[in-house]
Amino acid sequence: MPDAGRSSALPWLWLSAIVFVLDQASKLYFDASLQMYQQIVIIPDYFSWTLAYNTGAAFSFLADHGGWQRWLFALIAVGVSAVLVVWLKRLPREGQGWLAMGLALVLGGALGNLFDRVAYGHVIDFILVHWQQRWYFPAFNVADCAISVGAVLLALDMFKSDKSGDRND
Repeated sequence: MPDAGRSSALPWLWLSAIVFVLDQASKLYFDASLQMYQQIVIIPDYFSWTLAYNTGAAFSFLADHGGWQRWLFALIAVGVSAVLVVWLKRLPREGQGWLAMGLALVLGGALGNLFDRVAYGHVIDFILVHWQQRWYFPAFNVADCAISVGAVLLALDMFKSDKSGDRND
């Protein structure tokens, strides 16, 4: 049983803050350094920097729907972020490393994209993965990477063998 007076959230909230700062710093840099859709090839045929604005959700879902989605996605991000903070706060101090790290990464990424959405009306994307000139994955950013890695950690945590609630990392 976790000690009710001791929260395990603070160290993980630092991870969320680091993700947020790295995300915002990288977005500011690329927004100032690149023209819209300009590509700087880093690894020919595979990886480039580019600048794209996403007014929708993942993969530009609902991007062309007149602007109402900005506030819907912002509201969803605020709700999810609040749930993640409460979840982190309620975790026991020991034995929840995978889960706590996953939650913290998702939280930091969600807050990074939320900031963009509220401040600019769009999310700044700049990482472009592609195969030659034939296939392109939608552009993404550091926040998206953190959310994806966090989701993988959450999935791995679900499949850990010890489900008794007394986990050892």
